[in-house]
Amino acid sequence: MDTEKLVINAENTPLGRIASYAAKQALLGKAIIIVNCSEAIISGDRQGIISRYQTARARGGSALKGPNIKRSPYMIMKRTIRGMLSYKQGRGLNALKKILCYNDIPAEYQNKNKISLKKEIKTDSMQLKELSKLI
Repeated sequence: MDTEKLVINAENTPLGRIASYAAKQALLGKAIIIVNCSEAIISGDRQGIISRYQTARARGGSALKGPNIKRSPYMIMKRTIRGMLSYKQGRGLNALKKILCYNDIPAEYQNKNKISLKKEIKTDSMQLKELSKLI
């Protein structure tokens, strides 16, 4: 069974919009490739965003078992998508395995048609690459 592959360009696109679309399409059985994850944006107050992620990262500690929140933009994207799936059950876990995230565009997806989910944001926002440097 050959599944359809969707390539999503995350450049200047809200993180939640990409995550919800990718989760839904993965549940429908499509393979999802998200490129330019470091260019995705999170809307909201910069200090609020940074403090939320720093608090979540600090909660884990070294001796505790979690949560292990990664700093890399593509891992932040993957974890956001994971939060929209029931990944502890079979259907959600299978959907999560169909999603690949990249910080840039790999050579094999360079010439593919990419879906853009851009929407104009009129509030404060920051890119994932900025967030990953600050947390």
